[in-house]
Amino acid sequence: MALSARICKADLNVVDMDRHYYQQHSLTIAQHPSETNERLMLRLLAFALHASDMLSFCKGISTEDEPDLWQKSLSDEIELWIELGLPSEKRLKKACGRAKKVIVYTYGTGSADQWWKQMQSQVERFDNLCIKHIDHTTSQVLAAALGRTMDIQVSIQDEEVTWNCAEQTLSFVPALLYI
Repeated sequence: MALSARICKADLNVVDMDRHYYQQHSLTIAQHPSETNERLMLRLLAFALHASDMLSFCKGISTEDEPDLWQKSLSDEIELWIELGLPSEKRLKKACGRAKKVIVYTYGTGSADQWWKQMQSQVERFDNLCIKHIDHTTSQVLAAALGRTMDIQVSIQDEEVTWNCAEQTLSFVPALLYI
């Protein structure tokens, strides 16, 4: 018997003073059976960091032709491709060829550092790529806040993110690895 996706709902209030974006989003997110709580919450974080009416979650880790999130224009062009984890050079090349802007959020310890050492020289040819890192402590705190229903407030100012969820407040700045 196949495992089914877990459905989570989040009321996300975004106050992004850097982009002058202030909006409430009611989101329904499906957690693939093989997806960790950490990864699901990082998808929510990525949504908050790039929130817009056109940004949407994709089919997730079970689909190779789509990123974790994307923003498409009204003419169906991919304006923003957001990837989580440690994508291969081939996947980055594909993403950079299809989208106007590609953002990768790495997370965790050890393997992310090793991946970056291997990829650093390979990504220099992509001028529409940005890579940021979410440290292990931050991603673990986010994972611990996961619930079936969540009320999340995110404020962003001078690239510092303040995340409030489940009576827990977390402030951090995603580390910029490549732009």
